[in-house]
Amino acid sequence: MAEPTVNLSPVLARFAQATDAMARSGGGDPPPAAFGAVLEQVLADGLAAGRKGETAATQAVAGHANLQEVVEAVHAAELTLQTVVAVRDRMITAYQDIIRMPI
Repeated sequence: MAEPTVNLSPVLARFAQATDAMARSGGGDPPPAAFGAVLEQVLADGLAAGRKGETAATQAVAGHANLQEVVEAVHAAELTLQTVVAVRDRMITAYQDIIRMPI
């Protein structure tokens, strides 16, 4: 079975928005809050997708939802979770690389 692909384009788009805003404000190092805000928004989007999938599944069990809509919502929630996990893994790897750098 093929490994599912993770779509990082929403994360990259939000990061690009933050860096564009930083460039318009005069450049320099990004404020830590900008990166935190990007991650916070990505996590909020992930939670919203998960809730939508849960709601669709609950409606399907009750017999009030279209099966195709349920499958699409659950699949979107799964892809979002994979994206969040991939971002988390990359952040942990970057942190470990920084910690290993000689001073």
